Amino acid sequence: MLPLITEEQSSLVFAEAFQDVRGWRKSMIHYIKEENPEVNTSILEAAKNTDLDPKAVALGAYMVYRMLELASEEGENVDFSE
Repeated sequence: MLPLITEEQSSLVFAEAFQDVRGWRKSMIHYIKEENPEVNTSILEAAKNTDLDPKAVALGAYMVYRMLELASEEGENVDFSE
């Protein structure tokens, strides 16, 4: 089950990230490297192995990670298995 991401959580992450995109992305690299190195490695590998802009791919993945993190702190989950 995944946590339900609210519009408020999404808006918060967008505001956080787009104040300084480069700095926020770099801080997330270091943060996730400590919190969950396997996820960080997966994000960086996916970004390297794409025809798209690797920085944009990583930014999107880090934003989703942060949104899921905020949503999981607040506790409402969605069961997609039904």
